[in-house]
Amino acid sequence: MTASGKVRLGAVSPPAPEFQSIGIIGLGYVGLPLAVAFAEAGRQVIGLDTDSEKVDSLNRSVSYIEDVPSASLEVVGERIRATSDFGELASCEAVIICVPTPLTGSREPDLSYLTSAARNLAEVLEPGQLVVLESTTYPGTTRDLLAGELEARGREVGRDFHLAFSPERIDPGRTDFTVRTTPKLVGGMTPDCTNRAAELYEIICDRVIRLSGPEAAELSKLLENIFRSVNIALVNELAQLCHRLGVDVWEVVDAASTKPFGFMRFEPGPGMGGHCLPVDPFYLAFKAREHDFYPEFIELAGKINQSQPLFCVSRVERVLNDNGRPVNGSRILILGVSYKAGVGDIRESPALKIIRLLAELGGDLSYHDPHVPELEEAGLTNTSDLDAALGEADLTVIVTSHPEVDLDQVVAGSKLVLDLRGVTREIEAAHVTRL
Repeated sequence: MTASGKVRLGAVSPPAPEFQSIGIIGLGYVGLPLAVAFAEAGRQVIGLDTDSEKVDSLNRSVSYIEDVPSASLEVVGERIRATSDFGELASCEAVIICVPTPLTGSREPDLSYLTSAARNLAEVLEPGQLVVLESTTYPGTTRDLLAGELEARGREVGRDFHLAFSPERIDPGRTDFTVRTTPKLVGGMTPDCTNRAAELYEIICDRVIRLSGPEAAELSKLLENIFRSVNIALVNELAQLCHRLGVDVWEVVDAASTKPFGFMRFEPGPGMGGHCLPVDPFYLAFKAREHDFYPEFIELAGKINQSQPLFCVSRVERVLNDNGRPVNGSRILILGVSYKAGVGDIRESPALKIIRLLAELGGDLSYHDPHVPELEEAGLTNTSDLDAALGEADLTVIVTSHPEVDLDQVVAGSKLVLDLRGVTREIEAAHVTRL
């Protein structure tokens, strides 16, 4: 688009040797690490977010993401600039979209954030720009939704701009695989789109894998997470069966894991959380139903994992009942409320459902989590004095085991412990019950 507001059409301008200015829409757990990676590679990054607090923090080099220390922002300095103005993206050679793609209350895809970002970007899109979608979604989103929005005003993908999908593969809290060392998948709307996207990510990734198109890239990401969802559901269901059989599920998993081939270890727990695993099976099922295909196996896994917190609450009831106490009026300390160890992300965390269900049963709830200062929806604030909290509680429930929490201290200071993660297996104590 020119200053006069007219769109210049025609052949895509020859690409520059390297991308020098990169825009990123969405500065959360995916977008911010990407912004830092490009800035560390010497590129200018314009980060866009509708959250004014995030914009302000980033411009002060203050991080709000645990995987990105403020020191990293200070090092890259002025190479990252945050804004809420889509107009500033017009100067970027590439724009990466990293907005949330959650589920609605009826467990269907909510693409409102993506649609809004696409429409705003379409207003400022310049000829020759590359647009890449990283947000997890169902196959066909890039082609049917994003391309349709960006082709407004007579533009044509592959002629006036490039478009590709490249799934995010960030695992919050993980240090062994980073943005650089995790292989990057790219699938463009045309071969030139794919190549242009690959050139972008080769700046920050050691290995870039070109796929046939966006649908293959979209479905690859869903497969990665549904594979985990299905296997977690399997071992969670096994845990429920083991409880009825009186067999230690952890012993069973340990024993099976000694096989050097044909078995991959998954561990039971309170359920799945985060921005991908609990969501992705429903995205694929939604798309499959549009084609009169019903992925019952995948949907069943999603249902099992969604119901796992209910089983955990029943275990709380049994532990208290076996010790002469009802849930109603009992002081219950939830240890760890984020969805995984070492991070403060509570999105889809099973702890939230467990807390809600126990509160409905009349439990007197408190929690301790060094990464989560408060739970607004539950009306709870983090209990900072762990020793005092352990001593006051009738039951301590280990939902998420953060590495900085001393498990020996937890067991020694608690009247009763229910371990939903199996992290106390090395501690011999009669008052500890495991999932």
